[in-house]
Amino acid sequence: MTNPLLAPWNTPFNLPPFGAFTDEDVAEAFEEALVLTRAQLTAIANNPEPPTFANTIEAIELMGENMEKALAPFYLLAAVSSTPKREELQRAFSPKLADFSSEVMMNRAVFARIDALWAQKDELGLTAEQERVLYLHRRGYVRAGAQLQGADYDRLKEIKSRLAVIGTSFTQNLLADERDWFVQIGENDLSGLPQFVQNTAKQAAKDRNIDGYVITLSRSLIVPFLQYSDRRDLREQAYTAWVSRGANGGETDNREIALETLALRKERANLLGHDTFADYKLVTEMAQTPENVRELLMKVWEPAKAQALLDAEKLQEMMHGDGINGALEPWDWRYYSEKRRAVEHDLDEAALKPYLQLDNMIEAAFDCANRLFGLDFSPLDVALHHEDARAWEVTRNGQHVAVFIGDYFARGGKRSGAWCSALRSQQKLKGDIRPHVINVCNFAKGDPALLSYDDARTLFHEFGHALHQMLSDVTYETISGTSVPRDFVELPSQLYEHWLEVPEVLQKHATHFETGEAMPAALLDKMLKAATYDQGFATVEYVASALVDLEFHNGPVPTDIMARQTEILDSLGMPAAIRMRHATPHFAHVFAGDGYSSAYYSYMWSEVMDADAFEAFEEAGGAFDPEMAKRLESQILSTGGSKEAADLYMAFRGKMPGVDALLKGRGLDKVA
Repeated sequence: MTNPLLAPWNTPFNLPPFGAFTDEDVAEAFEEALVLTRAQLTAIANNPEPPTFANTIEAIELMGENMEKALAPFYLLAAVSSTPKREELQRAFSPKLADFSSEVMMNRAVFARIDALWAQKDELGLTAEQERVLYLHRRGYVRAGAQLQGADYDRLKEIKSRLAVIGTSFTQNLLADERDWFVQIGENDLSGLPQFVQNTAKQAAKDRNIDGYVITLSRSLIVPFLQYSDRRDLREQAYTAWVSRGANGGETDNREIALETLALRKERANLLGHDTFADYKLVTEMAQTPENVRELLMKVWEPAKAQALLDAEKLQEMMHGDGINGALEPWDWRYYSEKRRAVEHDLDEAALKPYLQLDNMIEAAFDCANRLFGLDFSPLDVALHHEDARAWEVTRNGQHVAVFIGDYFARGGKRSGAWCSALRSQQKLKGDIRPHVINVCNFAKGDPALLSYDDARTLFHEFGHALHQMLSDVTYETISGTSVPRDFVELPSQLYEHWLEVPEVLQKHATHFETGEAMPAALLDKMLKAATYDQGFATVEYVASALVDLEFHNGPVPTDIMARQTEILDSLGMPAAIRMRHATPHFAHVFAGDGYSSAYYSYMWSEVMDADAFEAFEEAGGAFDPEMAKRLESQILSTGGSKEAADLYMAFRGKMPGVDALLKGRGLDKVA
């Protein structure tokens, strides 16, 4: 009997056959796909013909389709609907995948063919895109260790395998802590909580078969609880649990995993000729060096810290006015900040939420994409990975562009945070392959689901990533969509957030869930004017995390990772009432895999560009200027990694930006 994952998918748009395969099918498909893909690799390595771009580079590009079919649907399920069985499979797959990745990327015979092509690239008649792909393949093999010999070669393979294993453990430990912790509260504990927070807490209890209300570590619940709860003792209890994820002792403690990860990464970098892992990682990014990263972050850190310290004084005065003596604590900040916003901006987030319906914000994101790029979105009735997920066909001028999937609600077994991924990427080598793109979020479920303004920004952010995937127009998957440097990949997503702030977008889509009336002009104006409120806090907690990440990877491996975290923060003069956004034991961006390691700064590096890029629209004909939209698509969104990131941005904007637009956008440009 043919495995349903590896058989032809007779599904609409060739989507994965969700519902037609089991976890056992995944395990079987993985083993079979591994055999098939290894055979493809062997055929490339042992090809008796002289290397050509077609029989080597394009053959590599075409390799692994069975592996993608076996694993792409599974890893989506493991992230959004985790079970003990799926976690067991992840643990089993991780070392095998790492070993096979080394088998591919450290294959000397294949590298010799690639190297020979690179040596004669000027005589091959390659297109600019082909030469770029050849360059990236060769660079990837070199950085993977294909030129190493003997014991160094073997040791690097061991390091990669171990990193894969402990990265999976880090993720699963964090998920377990987030899933398992909750505190039940009673009617007397609801003081200060708006109805929407009470509803979310009640739904969380219902999900756990508990009567009453519970507070969980889902960001969509704990953040508003910290903003509104009058119960300081409960705020402290919930906050402490939130920041202690991965550091509770026992089997789910991540501190030793993080320390081992740093040691292995440094050893890996040393084997490949770099002093530190940060040196190794950043040489292929726009930033290029740790010094360039630190320079940017410190330019932002000082004004942000100054603003945060001023804000802390005001919040502490408010707390003392309530008769609570002592210092402002981290579990107090959001509570008093929300009260201060209500006073200074006459704005209460609870008054905004009725106007920010999830469905309407999705339509707002679609509407902006239509006005900018001519995209249309039609709902699809297809089998998906979960009953909460939904799908749309994306077309332009009647032509199919992509399938877009949204999975928006928090639930048990779902990884925290928000992200965009592709179940299938755009490319033309196998034909006109159009992408299947998914946005995953963790919003509170409701009837209807109502968002905070921060939630709405998250939705636009992830949809910006989706546009980068959907509008990709390249031949080779290696450079498709978001296959760009880490400090460039956040540009489209952060740039798209700006359209949520365009008044006409909110005037059209921010309507009251009961009356259908548009958000009053006065409330809209208050909301937009308050957009930079509390940016001292937000910037400090982010930049602190980015600097800790950088320093962890740019020096000796610490003996005590938490002591080193404290040392770095103390050297920065970290405000006492603010913590890092991601403390080390739950810093999944950095320790669940290599993606953002030494590169958590990327959001800010991209923000320098996104602030400047939106200014380009404003300097032209406004937010929906058609010529700027064409340039954005042709020079950035459609091009993937076909050129160096700086060249792509220069082609769009004509100049590289400075940090001034970022500081202005965060309201930090006038801090003394």
